[in-house]
Order: sequence, then structure tokens, then C-alpha cells
Amino acid sequence: MTKGTKKRLFGTDGVRGLANSEPITAETALAVAKAAGLEFRRGDHRHTVVIGKDTRLSGYLLEPALTAGFIAVGMDVVLLGPMPTPAVGMLTRSLRADIGVMISASHNPYQDNGIKLFGPDGFKLSDEVELAIEARMASLSGADVAPPDQLGNARRLDDAPGRYIEFVKATFPRHLRLDGLKIVVDCAHGAAYRVAPRILYELGAEVVPLAVAPDGFNINRGCGAVAPDIMQQTVVAEGADIGLALDGDADRVVVACEKGTLIDGDQVLALIADHWQAVGRLAGNAVVATVMSNLALEHYLAERGIELLRTPVGDRYVVERMREGGYNVGGEQSGHIVLSDHSTTGDGLIAALQVLAVLVEQGRPASEVAQRFAPMPQQLRNLRYNGGAPLEDPRVQKVVQDARSSLGEQGRIVIRPSGTEPVIRVMVEAEQDEMIEQAMDSICGAITAAAE
Repeated sequence: MTKGTKKRLFGTDGVRGLANSEPITAETALAVAKAAGLEFRRGDHRHTVVIGKDTRLSGYLLEPALTAGFIAVGMDVVLLGPMPTPAVGMLTRSLRADIGVMISASHNPYQDNGIKLFGPDGFKLSDEVELAIEARMASLSGADVAPPDQLGNARRLDDAPGRYIEFVKATFPRHLRLDGLKIVVDCAHGAAYRVAPRILYELGAEVVPLAVAPDGFNINRGCGAVAPDIMQQTVVAEGADIGLALDGDADRVVVACEKGTLIDGDQVLALIADHWQAVGRLAGNAVVATVMSNLALEHYLAERGIELLRTPVGDRYVVERMREGGYNVGGEQSGHIVLSDHSTTGDGLIAALQVLAVLVEQGRPASEVAQRFAPMPQQLRNLRYNGGAPLEDPRVQKVVQDARSSLGEQGRIVIRPSGTEPVIRVMVEAEQDEMIEQAMDSICGAITAAAE
């Protein structure tokens, strides 16, 4: 593929959109499966694909379409049912499959869905491979399908939850237990509704499960990492030691201390980096995060001789930078924590267990262990728009340039279009709230006016 070629179908995290509307239709899913299957048919062995999903009703639409597409090009299909995204990456490697697929729109509401693809190494696909799949989709023909005697088959992996449970438990230090800890875990009515409470219980905790009754429509609705209020309230009401809130596909987690105060991904990164540095485990003495991570995290790590390397937003870009430099701790403020010693992508449960390990080892409350620094004031606004390119408007660019000049070295401005929905995200960070408000109002006003 020519460098600089723009993807039409794949976004920052696979294909995503409104279910039963393009591109999230059975027809497109079928074409994606055929093209991806052809791209990964390498060698003369029996080829296999692993397919997992979250709990959205539209998973029943996409799963059989993807299955049919892979079977049509001669690939065997292993169906996992509802499982976390990181479990798909893990099982793709474990089963020596040629490709993995996760059907999920992560933290989005049930109306949306998505298709995430993993290579045989368990990592999400690069831009180059996604472009190659798009090219194959554009040229699919009847000649690309397998003859009747070479069609693939499909089977369910009944022990998929058990395999993943044991895998995650093995990342917790063997000499530690969660005995005596009371943990609230909010599963967002999503992919981890069965495995998350079980993992914590088997490690010894008293578990208070929330949002573990998916009905196809309630995923992420008023619960989970995007709406942790009930989790926070339950921690206080139950007198729990800590609370965990996963998102719909369980690749990220937000934490609440015993007082119900939220602990975001930046604090979790600081905690893990601190601990891993102390035990000689922090590779490259660096942490990889995105441009959205708080400036106070960067200062905190620098005081400890740890470098913070920033990437564009998206856990796939964090992972790419980690792989390039051989780093083993990375993540996003939103709670995607990637620990490459254990997983190929963000895993909310593995990250949570690292926090819990420090809690157990130090014997102190979560409010003392996990709040590592005072974050610099930061504000994020999401602006919906109906098309066009408001960020390319000269008036908007002038307002942004002026706002950056007024902040100088006392703050940061990050503006980016979402890769999964028609939203422009504006983040302003500064030492004083008044500076934030002034910059935010001027920028958002200009963008809104340009989008009309």
C-alpha cells in the first residue's frame, strides 16, 4: 500500500458504527471476513479464526455473517461467545489461530457495534494490513471462495471462559491472595459479566457484583467505566475496600478507593510504574501514554527518573510504541492499561489485579496507595457535528493558535476528531480554572460556528 493512503472503512479501533447501518451490516461483515480470511491465508495448513463478542443484540447479526465469510474462504471458525476483547487476543495466540475477531463497540451504547481484528500474534492489525484488507474487499469476486470440499467449519469453544480466568489469575503474584478484601466490580452488563466476579472470588475476595445481567440493550447504560457513579456509591454503602468498573468489552477499567473517589488511568499508570520500577521490572524505565494523559503524570514520573512517551489517542498506538521500544507499561487516561508482559492489548482485569497486588502488599487503603499525584486541572468537551471539516476552517485554526499562545507553557490544548463517531474532542489543561474556561469557550465556540 502507498504510504499516506487513507483508510475508508477502518477507524482507530476497527470498524464501528450504528448496528444494521453501513458499515455495520451483515453484508459488510461478510465482505470483511472474506477479505481478512484471504489476507491471512498463508501456508498450506488448516486455517483458523477465533471470534468473540460482547453482549449487544446486534452481535447475533454480525457473528453469523462473519462466520459465513470466513467459512466461504476455507477458514475454520472457533466461536467464543461473550468474552472480553483481551481474551480474543490471548486465545488467538493460544490456539495458534491465524486471525482473531472481536465484535464490540467497547464503551458505546447498544445501538452501536464494531469489528476489531487481531493478527496471529494476538495484536491488533496495523494500518498497512487494514488497508490491504480494504483493497481486497474492493476486488472480491466469485473466484475468491473455496470449492465445496475446502469450506471451513465452525465450533464453539466451551471452555473459553475457564481458559481466560486461569490466564488472568496467573498474572497475580502467586504469593498473594485477596482474602479479607471486599471488592465492588461493575461489569457494565458487558463481555466480562461472568468472568470478572469469578476471577476476584477465586483469588479470595468478597465480591459485590454490579451490572451482570445483560439483555442485549443495557450494555454500558448507566453503568461501567463510562458511568461509574453507582459503583462509587456502592463502595461507600457496602464499606468495600475498592471498586472496579469495566467497560463493555472489559479492555479498560476505572477504580474507586474506599471513599468512593475515582482513580483514573493516569493514576493507575503511575502506581504500576512506581511498583514495577521498585522491583526492577519496568522495561526501558519509561511509560507510554497518549497526548490526553495529565501533565502532572509526566511531572510525577520525571521526578522518579521515568520517562513519559506520548502517542496519538488510541490504545493501538500505545501498543505500537511499546513494541517499537520494548516497553512494558502503557495506557490511556480513560483506563486502557496495557501490560505487555501479560497481554497484547488493554485488559481491565489484569490492570486491576496489579493495583490490588500493591494494595495487599502495602496493607494500606486504596486512597493512600492509588492517589499518586494531584492532577493538573483539565477539562474535556465533546462537540457533535454533522459533517464537513470544521478543524480545517482558518477561523478555527486562528482561535486555536491564539489560545495556545495565551496559555504558553502553563497549559496544553489537544483537539482531535473521534475515530469512532462524529465528535470533535477538545481538551484544555492549565494551572488555573479561569485559563481553561477562557480557552475552552473560545475554541468550542469557533468549532460550533464553523460546523453550522
